[in-house]
Amino acid sequence: MTIAKADFIEGIAKGMAVLESFDTERQRLNATLAAARAGITRAAARRHLLTLAHLGYLETDGSYYWMSPKVLRFSGSYLASSRLPRALQPTLNRLAAQTGESFSAVVLDGEEVVIVARSGALGAPNRVLAYGLHLGARLPAHATSTGQVLLAGLPPAELRVWLQGRTLPRLTPHTLTQARALRQRLAQVRRQDWAFAAEEHELAVRALAVPLRDMRGRTVAALNVVLSDAGRDAAALQNALLPLLFEAAREVRAIL
Repeated sequence: MTIAKADFIEGIAKGMAVLESFDTERQRLNATLAAARAGITRAAARRHLLTLAHLGYLETDGSYYWMSPKVLRFSGSYLASSRLPRALQPTLNRLAAQTGESFSAVVLDGEEVVIVARSGALGAPNRVLAYGLHLGARLPAHATSTGQVLLAGLPPAELRVWLQGRTLPRLTPHTLTQARALRQRLAQVRRQDWAFAAEEHELAVRALAVPLRDMRGRTVAALNVVLSDAGRDAAALQNALLPLLFEAAREVRAIL
């Protein structure tokens, strides 16, 4: 969304940049670290940190700051009001009950994907799930099956912009880190209409994903199943689970 310069409130933008500076790599920040991560001066970062702590969104020991539970109000409001998670939850629960696997619905947000709905691993209490696969988790798009499905669904011009000058971090020895290799993978995903990522985000974890499209044919989300059992043959997994994923995608299309 583009707005007029006169309508842009810089203070809010800086405050949000400071909040977004906190992530899984850095859960605690001081003014110097927050300034570097948010791209603002240390003095401005300090004022924003103090204000956010005063409002209850951060906690502090006087030097370092970390997020408080109050920030969950934003995610809670989204999950309560957004149509997408509510529409998909019954389908995710049914798939989990049917297979004993863990299913998620994911959307693209910049360079990351975000889990907006997920099932439990019903019927598989001993199955080990990938680290960080909780509701609201953010994962790098280039290294996940859902991210590759969502990137493959972008119009060519948008994908070029997304790839331009972007660094693709290596998370495991199997991560695609070259733009050319990622383009080739996305072309394959586009042709076959599904993606399989094997240990690209986390070792010993594989995932299979298909696009979720609305009635106009736009890819609005991705549906995936996460598999932590590396002993099963990839082709057998695809044969067993892809039909279920495609059927679910067809079922929910009318409500997206």
